[in-house]
Amino acid sequence: MGDNLERVSIFGVEIDNLDMDEAFHILEEWLAGDKLHTIYTPNTEIVMAAKENKRVRDIINSGDMVTPDGIGLIYGSRIGGRPLKERVTGFDLSINLLKIADKHGYSLFLLGGEDGVAKEAGENILKSYPNIWLAGHHHGYFEGSHRGVENSQEEEEIIRTIGKVRPDIVFVGLGFPGQEIWIHKNKDRLPSKVVIGNGGTMDVLAGKVNRAPKAFQRLGLEWFYRLIQEPSRIKRQMALPKFVLSVLFNRDVVG
Repeated sequence: MGDNLERVSIFGVEIDNLDMDEAFHILEEWLAGDKLHTIYTPNTEIVMAAKENKRVRDIINSGDMVTPDGIGLIYGSRIGGRPLKERVTGFDLSINLLKIADKHGYSLFLLGGEDGVAKEAGENILKSYPNIWLAGHHHGYFEGSHRGVENSQEEEEIIRTIGKVRPDIVFVGLGFPGQEIWIHKNKDRLPSKVVIGNGGTMDVLAGKVNRAPKAFQRLGLEWFYRLIQEPSRIKRQMALPKFVLSVLFNRDVVG
């Protein structure tokens, strides 16, 4: 748990009650230290899935920092009487990690995305944060524990590469629940300070996907913006109203 912060349980998923300033301070401390810390950033959809999957729920709860990425979690925590301070997204945490890394000259490894995405993301990162040492990158389309494949040669090679370059920070964008499973399985073999599962962050950094405009972000309507852009997401987005209704009819799920 980040700096012994209070955690709020929502459907059994334990989320740190912190704001972005507190998170930033903790990240600076972790990166100045010598231990590895894991970060998971569940949104409403992930919490609803983890509610039904104990293995994934336990993995998320084992994270050193677990932040509320979805606005639904903020609403749900308020309805349940245990209000979370604010939404702390994986993307914003990742950008703050880049700012800290740029300030101190820390190193970064990018893992995830389609072939070429991590490379492009790295190139764009260096344009904005030139003091970061880009230690390496690898696409996410490999056989490994995130796909239920154990002892994969591809995965072993990636772990060896990360072991050689010893990055301070590792971005893992393998999608849910693959990235959470991959981090949990391999964290003890990563010689790093911070490993974050940050979903589509690399796609945004590579310029492949646009983030919602600031107005949508402020109103907590990024989910609606993505739905407009990709109507096929409607089935996934149904997790939000289901979640809010579940909390309304059973406030004991928040504790």
